Amino acid sequence: MDAQGRGRAENIDPADQWVLNPDTGEYELRLTPSAPQSAVPGPRRAAKAASRAAGAPSGAAGGSSRARTAAPGRETPGRGAPGRGAPGRGAPGRGPDHEAPDSGPDSGPDVPGPRRRRGAPAEPPPGRRGRRPVKKKSKAKKVLAWTGGTMAFVVLAVGTAGWLYLKHLEGNINSTDVGDAGSKGFSKDEAFNILLIGTDKRTGAGNEGYGDKGSVGHADTNILLHVAKDRTNATAMSIPRDLIVDVPDCPTKQDDGTEKVVPGTDGVRFNTSLGQDGRNAGCTMRTVEELTGIHVDHFMMADFNAVKTLTTAVGGVDVCLAHAVNDDKSKLDLSAGPHKLQGEEALAFVRTRHGFGNESDLDRIKVQQQFLSSLMRKMSSGDTLTNPKKLYKLAEAATKALTVDTGIDDVGTLKDVALELKKVPTKNITFLTVPVVDNPAEKVHATVVPGPAAPQVFDAIKNDVSFTEVKKKEQASKDAAAAADAAKLKGTQSEASEVRVRILNGGAARGSAQKTLEWLQNEEGVTKSENAGNAGTSLSRTTLEYAPDQADQARKLAAIMGLPGSALKPGKSVINTQGLPAITLTLGKDFKGAGVSLTAPVKAPEVQGQSTADKVECAK
Repeated sequence: MDAQGRGRAENIDPADQWVLNPDTGEYELRLTPSAPQSAVPGPRRAAKAASRAAGAPSGAAGGSSRARTAAPGRETPGRGAPGRGAPGRGAPGRGPDHEAPDSGPDSGPDVPGPRRRRGAPAEPPPGRRGRRPVKKKSKAKKVLAWTGGTMAFVVLAVGTAGWLYLKHLEGNINSTDVGDAGSKGFSKDEAFNILLIGTDKRTGAGNEGYGDKGSVGHADTNILLHVAKDRTNATAMSIPRDLIVDVPDCPTKQDDGTEKVVPGTDGVRFNTSLGQDGRNAGCTMRTVEELTGIHVDHFMMADFNAVKTLTTAVGGVDVCLAHAVNDDKSKLDLSAGPHKLQGEEALAFVRTRHGFGNESDLDRIKVQQQFLSSLMRKMSSGDTLTNPKKLYKLAEAATKALTVDTGIDDVGTLKDVALELKKVPTKNITFLTVPVVDNPAEKVHATVVPGPAAPQVFDAIKNDVSFTEVKKKEQASKDAAAAADAAKLKGTQSEASEVRVRILNGGAARGSAQKTLEWLQNEEGVTKSENAGNAGTSLSRTTLEYAPDQADQARKLAAIMGLPGSALKPGKSVINTQGLPAITLTLGKDFKGAGVSLTAPVKAPEVQGQSTADKVECAK
């Protein structure tokens, strides 16, 4: 209610609500219930007959106006008076944005009338003057207000508890600093490669009786998981533990913060890339890159105990056996047909070699792939994702069971990795094994070496080529991009002797630029070439930059070197040491050597025994 209306309702002159402030010496409008009352008598109310004599305007509601006089010390509104239309002092507790309310229509006096004497009756109690009776809140509103406050507290408590729980989960995670063997962080917009390692370390209750009790934890099970950039597909490539490889020199971080380089060894089993001579998971990552040419971004490592806790957390994993198995070494004893395995039985299933196939490690890999396919289906099912109890157990088990690199050692990043992997349909997750042949150096075959088809498989993964049929829309997009790249290679080509090129090393092996220069000049006739040293930045892929009028030179050099159209980057020329414009060849990490083609495969090769995660297969 405004000042005028309140005066009419309580028989109080609005002017009486202007009170002298002894601190400032000015009158102030007091409308709040707690406003102190002035002890100074105000002007008395005049007769109604003179009420309309003056013509001072008043912003009355409804368009009516009436005359009024200003309170002592007041100016008329609009001239700095603390009232309607001016930002002057208002009632205590009111901000400058609160103006004195407009008065309603009235026939009140144009001169102050008498105000209520001290002895007059019907004076409202202190704090209630000028206010209408306050309605009591209903019980329902009180309950709603209390519930709203309680819910706000509960939400805050749950949010705090959730934050504390995330911190608790992060406390479960073990991590290893692998240095430059992996990537520093995780990108949700790029393809990524994670090396999954299962060690034969016998840590944990009940695991002492398995195999070699004193094992330092070798790389017993190894899967390179590649997730495509567009998330339409993924490839899980198993690497046999008995594959003969060259393990490179490996810098490792010691407990005291120092770095120790573990010398590399050639012609040894892959599983020795971990644990042997103090090698950590970073050494296994480097060995994978040495073998395949594929950069490994991160690793996740689990021991025997992890298999037991993870399978128990999801309520068991469904498997199928084509025939009964009773293996004394792994302790697996199952009948033919379907089974739900968890804990000790699940561990025995993935460990057994003597129950399936020809009892080799390659047959065990096949069974492990079937098991992981089933685990993926289980973890992505509604039964798991909508069950808070299972999710809680899974989060606890996963964070306690896994060791990861420092690039992904927080719960938020691990969640991002899981969500990106979840985008890939299970029907487009391919399981396969590195193509191998028996080691020709052995009379009794115990190890294997990469087969002739292995490089094609590595190239497909490195170039983000799917091993399954992806959706037509995504495939059409890839085909369009491939067609645009192929168009760069079409057109006239200059003579090799007319190609002027500067060669930079942008991530290839040491000496690659010089070796390429010698090969181009001595074997391919590109005599106007020069070694420009190291590039300023490291590139994952080889590039060839050229100006528009040098396209014929670029096409010729691409044809000589086997460069894909995606390597050609229209741009600008550079000036060589002779002061002439030249194109720039930067050798990236994908460079395999002088004369080795870099043309990416359009289609992935068929690999014997490959399968997809959506298919249910029985172990044979």
